[in-house]
Amino acid sequence: MTQELAPDVHDRPAGRPGEGTGGAGWWRSAVIYQVYVRSFADGNGDGIGDLPGARARLPYLKGLGVDAVWLTPFYASPQADGGYDVADYRAVDPMFGTLTDADDLVRDAHALGLRVIVDLVPNHCSDQHEWFKQALREGPGSPLRERFHFRPGKGAHGELPPNDWNSLFGGPAWTRVTGPDGEPEEWYLHLFAPEQPDFNWEHPAVRDEFRSILRFWLDLGIDGFRIDVAHGLVKAAGLPDIGRNEEMGLLNTQELPFFDQDGVHEIYRDWRRILDEYPGVGVPPAGGWGRIAVAEAWTPTLERSARYLRPDELHQAFNFEYVMAGWDAAALRAVIDETLRAMAPVGAPATWVLSNHDVVRHPTRYGGGERGLRRARAAALLMLALPGSTYLYQGEELGLPEVTDLPDEVRQDPSFFRDNGQEGLRDGCRVPLPWSGDRPPYGFGPGDSWLPQPPEWKDLSVEAETGDPASTLELYRAALRLRRELPGLGDGSLSWLDSPEGVLSFARPGFVCTVNLLGHAVELPVPGRPVLASEPVTVEGEMARVPADSCVWWAV
Repeated sequence: MTQELAPDVHDRPAGRPGEGTGGAGWWRSAVIYQVYVRSFADGNGDGIGDLPGARARLPYLKGLGVDAVWLTPFYASPQADGGYDVADYRAVDPMFGTLTDADDLVRDAHALGLRVIVDLVPNHCSDQHEWFKQALREGPGSPLRERFHFRPGKGAHGELPPNDWNSLFGGPAWTRVTGPDGEPEEWYLHLFAPEQPDFNWEHPAVRDEFRSILRFWLDLGIDGFRIDVAHGLVKAAGLPDIGRNEEMGLLNTQELPFFDQDGVHEIYRDWRRILDEYPGVGVPPAGGWGRIAVAEAWTPTLERSARYLRPDELHQAFNFEYVMAGWDAAALRAVIDETLRAMAPVGAPATWVLSNHDVVRHPTRYGGGERGLRRARAAALLMLALPGSTYLYQGEELGLPEVTDLPDEVRQDPSFFRDNGQEGLRDGCRVPLPWSGDRPPYGFGPGDSWLPQPPEWKDLSVEAETGDPASTLELYRAALRLRRELPGLGDGSLSWLDSPEGVLSFARPGFVCTVNLLGHAVELPVPGRPVLASEPVTVEGEMARVPADSCVWWAV
């Protein structure tokens, strides 16, 4: 069986693109593609991806079949943490282009029917932000210091941090400031790198500033925001000790005094009112239907995540429980059930994601090599068949593995350079994409690439995989096309079907998805007509042989 067996599936009835059975709202069924700007496409030959490079590749994304593009930060920044240390929220860093380039990209995307979501980083800024620099200059007692978390230290001479919080990048979450006279003075809080001081969201000036930033980008025409560290803005009153001295990982879901405090919800209700003031931007063919906000919120439970999605707050939240689930039928079904159950009371769509710029790429997580790729291909079809919205990370449609052998001297992840922090291996999923050719930088740009690309990626480029019916790229293209055409996919619900242990099977209107998570083939009754499979499936009479680590879509 080839990957695609049914090009004649009836089109979905005319209507709003991305609108599923759950009602209006393009985001409810959307497939959103994450562009890590530094590594997507280089337009000027300096070895670093930029906005002109991304703009030139928009037709590729349109042809892939996604609904929207999410851009990682391209704001003015010293790049201490890949642009997540913002010095000016209304300016484009020269590394990535100009504000005109951003405007051109948004206009071109809309002309192609693609929406654009941009990163917003409200928990912290850069230590080069004008507010912070002035706060340092003015010293203790400066009103500007109240916009951050400055505190005197503990100990006889203030030599100890104000509390026992640790940075997610390793070491204390506090850095002591040295005054103009060379004497040490107050400490400031940074949950991430020292170059990323946390804002004090209890201060009205911080709230006013971000209302203005939202409007600035909405006025430019962007379709939504992905909110970085959405769970971290509000800290517990008094900044209490945790009571244990341990390092916190980036993907931490413990109950902590600096994460998932109830006060964040007031902020997002305020932001929702602003978003609702803006109509859709008129993306063809039939309008925009609203701007959205997506929370990166690591919470202890999915029920806590759902609180961010109440009708007067945000529209989506990333489903990190699904990211962290292993290749195991029982674990995946549990996460799927828990997700759908948690989202139902707030009427929000579920989201599904396998990789992003902060985690190891899933072909490698699933075992690496041929086995890891087989599982990754099956996981993609499973994810795209689930009810709700999906996020794709650039390069996963090519089957790119994690690059695990980068030399230490080329690494740029700030946590790599700090003792006892997180693993510091995020560079491995950020290696620039291969587009064409048989040697680096594989069409990434006219120059080199900021991280070295493996020689074997010549067989995983867009050019190499295009037109090959067995390639991962063509599997994704077929799946995304069928997701639009099959009326039962997108937003909605599912019904589990009886299946052997180690196999998941569920039905949606006119559709069945079967995924075999076992290391051997299984014989199953044929539920319908096979339309897509991650590996060749054999149908004989009323029985089908589904290969190990594979997924099949059936039209019924």
